[in-house]
Amino acid sequence: MTNDPTGGDLVAGGGAVSEKKLGFFGRIALFIRQILAELRKVVTPTRKELAKFTSVVFVFVLIVIGIVYGLDFVFSWLARQVFGIPG
Repeated sequence: MTNDPTGGDLVAGGGAVSEKKLGFFGRIALFIRQILAELRKVVTPTRKELAKFTSVVFVFVLIVIGIVYGLDFVFSWLARQVFGIPG
């Protein structure tokens, strides 16, 4: 919120000032222009960065698989002990 220089009231200062309301197709065109502007900001990773990111995700998934497998093994062993199921 910032001070309004004309009246001294507080006004929201985050958006663009719109002088007139846009119609349906004007809003769609504005939306598409904003999408294209955001897509121009996207930086594609290099081949080396992509390989590094992929390996980090792969290692993380393997670690999570190991944790889930370990917990499953422990809980199934515990359930067999509690309920007397031969295993």
